[in-house]
Amino acid sequence: MPVSVRIPTPLRKLTGGHADVSAEGESVAQVLDDLEGNYAGFRSKILDDSGDIRRFINLFVNGEDVRYLKGLESGVKEGDEISIIPAIAGGAAFSGAA
Repeated sequence: MPVSVRIPTPLRKLTGGHADVSAEGESVAQVLDDLEGNYAGFRSKILDDSGDIRRFINLFVNGEDVRYLKGLESGVKEGDEISIIPAIAGGAAFSGAA
């Protein structure tokens, strides 16, 4: 079941410049796994070494912050949209992370 994933500008180098990509999964975690399979290095930009969402990354499912849902286990269904939003303050979010 494909969902749409909105890719922030700093990560578009991993997706060949695409701002929107499709991914498969029934949870945010499964979608991230699918993205990693298609775009190597993607997961490490979103998750820290312990597998938690990085502090400077916000993930939204249909406009709802996953931190207020079920985190990475938040369910998704066909046609849903996941948005990856890096924090604005605090410096270069993706430059040194990984």
